[in-house]
Amino acid sequence: MTAPIIVLVRPQLGENIGKAARAMLNFGLTEMRIVSPRDGWPNPSAGPAAAGADIVLDQAKVYDSTAEAIADCEHVYATTVRKRGVTKPVVGPDGAARMMHSESGRHAILFGREASGLGTEDVALARHILTVPINPEFGSLNLAQAVILTAYEWSRIRREAGNEELVQPTAEEELLPPAPQEELDGLVAHFEEMLSPRGYFLPEARAEASLRTLRNVLTKPGWNHLEIRTLRGVLSTLERDRRD
Repeated sequence: MTAPIIVLVRPQLGENIGKAARAMLNFGLTEMRIVSPRDGWPNPSAGPAAAGADIVLDQAKVYDSTAEAIADCEHVYATTVRKRGVTKPVVGPDGAARMMHSESGRHAILFGREASGLGTEDVALARHILTVPINPEFGSLNLAQAVILTAYEWSRIRREAGNEELVQPTAEEELLPPAPQEELDGLVAHFEEMLSPRGYFLPEARAEASLRTLRNVLTKPGWNHLEIRTLRGVLSTLERDRRD
């Protein structure tokens, strides 16, 4: 069992990064990744707000894009409400925590910037939407609160499982984990490269929406690396046949 990675996407204030680190360490999570922090990194305001969670801040890694931050992860959860035009399985903190303990591979949880949350392009990278069932008339969680809710549920399920995996599949049942994000991105790019010359993404005004829908379709099954390699082989064969 591997602890989930907390990914802060374009956070604005150093204090909020520090508070998120404090929330993580309270429940045993130490791996933080930060995507394009507004005020740069390291941030002098983060340390005091972390209240001693220095190990999280010292080991934090910074990335230029969300895709780079999750490239080695097989399971990605976007903490957000449902996004229009994005169709993905929706889980709560409890359901996500159980998946993290039962499904092999690296798990990453995406959290958006304080003012506006995750962008549609970030949510499109995830395989699940993680939504907290809060008061529909006042849905206002700050960054640290959102982190602590998911971290707590992961810790609770870990204790419930006695620090062991909830599911131990037999040899006959064992399945390969979903492929890392970078392999999935490569498959999407391969489709895009083949479809663009044939006018699939026309008219141009709908190109972005069409690509996002294609990504959602290809993301949903949770292909393992052998399946993605097979699909890439099929596409390469079709390309050769077209050239011949």
